[in-house]
Amino acid sequence: MKIFTQNPRAAWYKTIYVDAFAGTGYRTRPEIDSSTACLFPLEEEAIMFQKGSAVIALETEPAFDQYLFVDLASDHVRELELLKARYPDKAHKVRIEQQEANKFLASWCSTTNWGKTRAVVFLDPYGGQVQWETIQAIAQTRAIDLWVLFPVGTVVNRLLIRNKPPSGAWAARLTKMFGTEAWKDAFYRPTGQLSMFGQLDTPEKHANFETIGQFFIERLKTVFAGVAPNPRALYNSKNIPLFLLCFAVGNPKKASMAVNIAQYILGK
Repeated sequence: MKIFTQNPRAAWYKTIYVDAFAGTGYRTRPEIDSSTACLFPLEEEAIMFQKGSAVIALETEPAFDQYLFVDLASDHVRELELLKARYPDKAHKVRIEQQEANKFLASWCSTTNWGKTRAVVFLDPYGGQVQWETIQAIAQTRAIDLWVLFPVGTVVNRLLIRNKPPSGAWAARLTKMFGTEAWKDAFYRPTGQLSMFGQLDTPEKHANFETIGQFFIERLKTVFAGVAPNPRALYNSKNIPLFLLCFAVGNPKKASMAVNIAQYILGK
């Protein structure tokens, strides 16, 4: 926002901040994704990382031209309306949408005039709700900087059972998240041992938090102009990664500068 307010050429663009899983705007317990309900309730430390982004955005200066908060739950929307009222000087800039985030973002990306608009989109899903098609739609605008909390420990690693690749709904969820079935070969390998019938054993899990995260980063690189190579792991008190904070930039002209800034923010 400093760049967009201090650079005369950049100041020409309308700037939008988008929180696609806005919740209440504060750190409160989220609704649970039914497709992965067996993996929850989330740890309190996981909830801490997920919430409060709407408030942080509203308190950031210089201000955005528009704030777009999206959530499907009616009680969350009511809280967001109350939050909006607490910032009367910015209330006219706040747009609240009660919609499913993936569907809304697909429509918003395809109908916005990106010749005159730049945006920051923050995705902090409660589970594995973010679909790869949504990430593709964001990248195709070539005008959005994306920050995403990737649920490496709270969802993905738990879905990757040890003895064989998951099937059914769990496998479908992973494929929707990654946009490919290549995760099966990336995360599972045959043991090399023969069964009693002379056949190779079923592949076993060989993935860890690092390889899962790197696979996601490589997937982002297939659609974005630039991706920060150093996602920041957010740990619980037992030093187990819960999320990876990842950054990707859609504008190829400014990709190098944006990635450098993100790398500094993410640190190591």
